[in-house]
Amino acid sequence: TYIYCGSLRKRSDYLCVIWKGNKTGKSGLVSEIFSWASVIVVAVVLAWFLTSFIIINATVPSGSMQDTIQPGDRLFGLRLTYYFSSPRRGDIAVFKYPVNEALIAELDDKEGKAFLKEYGIKHTNYIKRVIGLPGETVQIKEGKIYIDGELLEEDYLKEEWTVRNDGFTFEVPEDCYLMLGDNRNNSSDARYWAELAYSYFQAAGVDISVEDAVSLSFVPKKYLIGKAYVRYWPVWKMAVLH
Repeated sequence: TYIYCGSLRKRSDYLCVIWKGNKTGKSGLVSEIFSWASVIVVAVVLAWFLTSFIIINATVPSGSMQDTIQPGDRLFGLRLTYYFSSPRRGDIAVFKYPVNEALIAELDDKEGKAFLKEYGIKHTNYIKRVIGLPGETVQIKEGKIYIDGELLEEDYLKEEWTVRNDGFTFEVPEDCYLMLGDNRNNSSDARYWAELAYSYFQAAGVDISVEDAVSLSFVPKKYLIGKAYVRYWPVWKMAVLH
């Protein structure tokens, strides 16, 4: 930092100018560039840390959660929620799609990877509502859900449930959760995953038992990424999710 003081017309008047800089302009420029680069690097690292370990910032690609969430909506959530507590029924959770995770883990050789690429199978995150908790029996009868025999009230469904609305019984394993979309007539969820898993494994030439395929109807706790809390886009539809 430099200070220059010079006299004005009157002997008693002085002008002082204060400025920052280096005596050599070149080194000052290098210092300035380094300073800005440091700020940018810190910002990038902080953003990566927040989005990788703290915050979920997601764009919803499909209509499986309508009308609660619309295609194109952007959401904020917290990754840490399920580190400190277990999911509760009704939570809107983001998780790794169990069928794809199983296929990727199994088909890890050259031919398997070619199959995955051909069918577009990759690590995929889903967003659904938590319906069944560990150890519960979940039944779907005539468009209604029963948890251990008790009717589940659902005021978030988009419309009358007419597709795959009957004849399902799920025994939720320990440390696993049953997930369904709010748009029951157009949602790829637990009702479909066992069949999809079985057909994909058969197409890949890998034997899978019916029991193992059914186990992929559920989401293990280790696949949970976090809980969605707020829709922040579009701005005029900003709301807390419930």
